[in-house]
Amino acid sequence: MEKFTILKGIAAPLRMINIDTDIIIPKQFLKTIKRTGLGIHAFHDIRYNEDGSEKEDFPLNQESYRGAPILITGENFGCGSSREHAPWAILDMGIKCIIAESFADIFYNNSFKNGILPIALPKEQVEELMASAEKEPSALLEVDLEKQTITRGNKISFDFEIDPARKHSLLNGLDDIGLTEEKKAHIKSFESNDKEKRSWLYA
Repeated sequence: MEKFTILKGIAAPLRMINIDTDIIIPKQFLKTIKRTGLGIHAFHDIRYNEDGSEKEDFPLNQESYRGAPILITGENFGCGSSREHAPWAILDMGIKCIIAESFADIFYNNSFKNGILPIALPKEQVEELMASAEKEPSALLEVDLEKQTITRGNKISFDFEIDPARKHSLLNGLDDIGLTEEKKAHIKSFESNDKEKRSWLYA
């Protein structure tokens, strides 16, 4: 998993609430178990017309926000089913940080496991960032995970909260397997001691 330290880039505003996982990645694209190749289908039904052409009013289709690594959106993001394809699709699209008023629990947890930083902020702060992104699309937003700050030039600066264990995982690029491997020495020590105590289990 790629390390997340400081992310600086365009922030795309998506003024919607209750964006569920079926909106993020519709069920017809869930046949793959690969984490790559899903980005083109992310937000499919609100991103494309029936003929496959791009909807002009979808922010991430607009040149000002195309390829933005940061998404600012409404409350309860990622609600619905627990499909892990949702963060896969978002990450494959190039989005590494999502700022919203709130997130669905399962999506929130899955995001960290896949290297995405979900940041929950008070409604008024989300609105300020959203309005600023709409007014000045080219202005860069900086997310500093170590300092737990969001800054936009000299105009906006907010602090955000994050669980220390999740912060450690993102800063060091550790998924669940990586976290287990960090304990490799302790695991080997336990196994060695356990073999002496309960040798019959290893016969």
